[in-house]
Amino acid sequence: MTLTQINSRTQRKLGTENLEPTVSIVIPAKNEALNLPHVFAGLPRDLHEVILVDGGSTDDTVEVARDLWPDITIIGQTRKGKGNALACGFEEASGDFIVMLDADGSTDPAEIPLFIEALKEGADFAKGSRFMSGAGSSDISRFRQLGNYFLNKTVNVFYGTRYTDLCYGYNAFRRECLSVIGLNGGEVEGVDERTMLWGDGFEVETLINVRIAKAGLRVAEVPSFERSRYFGTSNLNAFTDGIRVLRTIHAERKRGARRAATTSAAIEREAGISWSLLSTLGEEAC
Repeated sequence: MTLTQINSRTQRKLGTENLEPTVSIVIPAKNEALNLPHVFAGLPRDLHEVILVDGGSTDDTVEVARDLWPDITIIGQTRKGKGNALACGFEEASGDFIVMLDADGSTDPAEIPLFIEALKEGADFAKGSRFMSGAGSSDISRFRQLGNYFLNKTVNVFYGTRYTDLCYGYNAFRRECLSVIGLNGGEVEGVDERTMLWGDGFEVETLINVRIAKAGLRVAEVPSFERSRYFGTSNLNAFTDGIRVLRTIHAERKRGARRAATTSAAIEREAGISWSLLSTLGEEAC
C-alpha cells in the first residue's frame, strides 16, 4: 500500500479532501554507499522530503545519495553517534510526520505506509516491533534478543508501558512529539564534533521510547521485519550499548515525569485540526 492509497482511504473515511500529511524521512548514515541503493529503491515516491545525515563518511555515501534522490537534503552531524545524527535530522525535518530509517537496509522502506497509517488512525507515535505477530528479524543475535527482552521488561515495569520491543530504531511520529522527545542536535559550548554526549549513541531509541511513555502519548506498535544489512558491519556493541541503555532507563526514571508533563501541557490539544497537532496528549498510552 502506498502513501497515496492511505491518504485516499483516510480522506474517504473522514469525508474530507484536505487531510494529506507531509512525510519526512530521516536517515543517519556513515559509509553506507553500497547499501543506499537497496534502501532508496524501496522509498515511496510521494514523500515530502528525504534527509540524509552524514556522519563523516569516507566512501561515496553523499554522492550516491544525491544520484539516487536528486532532491535529497544532506546535512552533517554536530557530534558523534546515531542519536546525534537523528537529533540533527529531526531539527531539519519539516513534514507533519517524521520517519526514522536506517541506511544499512535493515529497516524495510516498504513498511513506511504501515507506520503512516498508524499515525493517521490516531497514534502520536508509531513504534516498530520485531516481536509481534507477522514480525521478525534475520539480524538479531540470541544474546541481543535476551538483552532486549530484559531491558524491555524493565521499562514496562518502571513506566507502565506494554512495549514488545524496546531497542528497535524503526519509528515514526507526529512532528509535535519533538518537544517531548527533547533531543539536542545543536552545538554545545566546549564540546567538539568528536565527542559523544548522553543520548548521542545507540541508547537514543530507548530515550525516545521512555520519554514518549512518560508524556502519556498514544503509542501504536507496528509489526516489522528487520533484515540483515546488505554490506559492511554494524557499529553496535551489544554489551557497551546495552549498559548505556540500562543507564538511560534509570536516569530517565530519576528525572521523573514532571518535566514531560509540563512540556506536554504546553502543547495545543485540538483534535482533527492538523496532522501536526497531538490530539491524544493526556490520554492513556496504548
